[in-house]
Amino acid sequence: MIAGTGSYVPEKVVTNADLAKVIDTTDEWITSRTGIKQRHIAADDEFTSHLATNAARKALEQSGIAAEDIQLIIVATISPDTITPATACYVQHNLGANKAIAFDISAACSGFLYALKLAKRMISDGAFENALIIGAEKLSSFVNWEDRNTCVLFGDGAGAAVLRRSKEGEGRILATEMGTDGKHTGILNIPGGGSACPTTPENAAEKLASLNMSGREVFKLAVNAMKKASEAVIERANLTADDIKLVIPHQANLRIIDAIADRLTIPNEKVFVNLHKYGNTSAAAVAIALDEAHRAGRFERGDKIILVVFGAGLTWAATAIEW
Repeated sequence: MIAGTGSYVPEKVVTNADLAKVIDTTDEWITSRTGIKQRHIAADDEFTSHLATNAARKALEQSGIAAEDIQLIIVATISPDTITPATACYVQHNLGANKAIAFDISAACSGFLYALKLAKRMISDGAFENALIIGAEKLSSFVNWEDRNTCVLFGDGAGAAVLRRSKEGEGRILATEMGTDGKHTGILNIPGGGSACPTTPENAAEKLASLNMSGREVFKLAVNAMKKASEAVIERANLTADDIKLVIPHQANLRIIDAIADRLTIPNEKVFVNLHKYGNTSAAAVAIALDEAHRAGRFERGDKIILVVFGAGLTWAATAIEW
């Protein structure tokens, strides 16, 4: 079961109007195409591990489990503090979670649900009693702030959840679904900065270590993949649309969210949206949304909720939860 949730976003807010002062765009242009009104941007000395640690502390506090008793930490991120060691190692140290095995996974926007699936399996297998999973991103470090088509989309933040083995009468994870289609790696990526295209003095000005996206292709693939993944977990959990209290989708674009609700025949009032406040925070997005919905009382013990995501890879995932 999920014993606690937490989230954190940096203090600095950058509105659409702020962006319009430095690039060729307007609030109306951004809002009408994405649904985003603002995003939070981390300070220069505030790293992904800091965001993750702050979210984790809130989740631990709510769960009632002490950091020193956590056995597993998984951080989902595409914007790690360093290529190595893993951001999860920094988080383990920050929290004082000295007993925990800690590592990162990279599945872009799908990372938090990939981490949830992995942690659930490792707890179910008896290897661990509990786990702390975190989606955290400092995407502002990987955005080309001169590209109006991408820089308006992304923000920084982190969300976390503490999982533990369920006791009788408690909530549980009912079903999970994951998928990958590697033939679409080129339509949403960071092409530079890795071993295939190292950053050099000769190519540094090309800003290849920045997020790159073919929006129209991503839109179509995202809607189809998220629909199929959601339907899979709904069927596997023996649910109907009427059984679902809330759907929490990846927060990337309001048009994608509306399309998913329509295809699943879920009314808009059952779909949680906070995209307008944070933009797309990749692996953190669904985790932040889960925490906000939880703390706002959008669901309670026994309710059925669906989480569904889509990201670069291409990757996708969905989870059905009885809270």
